[in-house]
Amino acid sequence: MSAVTLSKSLQVALLQFHAGADKSANLQKVTEFIKKALNHTPKPQLLVLPECFQSPYAVDQFKNYAEKIPDGETTQLLSKLAKENNVSIIGGSIPELDETDGSLYNTSVVFDPNGEIVAKHRKVHLFDISIPGGITFKESDSLKPGNKATVFEIPQIDTIFGLGICYDIRFPELATIASRRGAGIMAYPGAFNTVTGPKFWTKFSVARAIDNQNYVLMCSPARNPNGGYQSYGHSMVVDPNGNILVELGHEEDIAYAELKKDEIVEARKNIPISIQRRFDIYDDVSKNPKVSAL
Repeated sequence: MSAVTLSKSLQVALLQFHAGADKSANLQKVTEFIKKALNHTPKPQLLVLPECFQSPYAVDQFKNYAEKIPDGETTQLLSKLAKENNVSIIGGSIPELDETDGSLYNTSVVFDPNGEIVAKHRKVHLFDISIPGGITFKESDSLKPGNKATVFEIPQIDTIFGLGICYDIRFPELATIASRRGAGIMAYPGAFNTVTGPKFWTKFSVARAIDNQNYVLMCSPARNPNGGYQSYGHSMVVDPNGNILVELGHEEDIAYAELKKDEIVEARKNIPISIQRRFDIYDDVSKNPKVSAL
């Protein structure tokens, strides 16, 4: 990759909204939130959408909202919005239909300001849990897991990113691979719930930032007042020292932040963990992984 960790300051916006059962209404909301975000001063160069932003987060509903990529209407819409507004978009996630075998994936697609796809990440770790008295959820009832870490660059902003989706954040290897391949930013569209969110959302966000001395972008759906799956919300941006720069509540809102090159440089200079790892004792997980942007 030719880009650097973060060549200059980057203005980002995390769009926190909830999706209902009406796909057309969900996509209209995407358009409205993007327009609102781009009216902000300073204007964001990168927009991040939440996990499952055009469908309910329900394993028995994913197939009803699944689309092919790149030909589906959601991908085409985001491509159009990125190009028309000259902005990069990390497209949260949508249920993806793989036309080769009919499998479903939870997939994030990234667009550059020309509307071109620069990355596609299929959620690697599926959310299969059962908490007594809390929540039971099993994504694998309808979804297949991805099989690659995703590291990519957006040339127009000269920056390398890593990308995961929600439950992927619990597994530090994806962020480590991205960081050691030059990423200064790790983005996680995610929909933690009201049980796991208060316990873990902030802890994992801060941990992944400190582990790799990079920025972490966490974009959640808003909590849906009309019922269904209740997301935790609290979209946030964490800096390379683990400081929370901005954090939303659980309602629909937009978080704005400036990511600064010098913050990454200083963090890695002051505490040089990147050159202090002991690969004579433990393996380098970034050495031979399956990594892809598309």
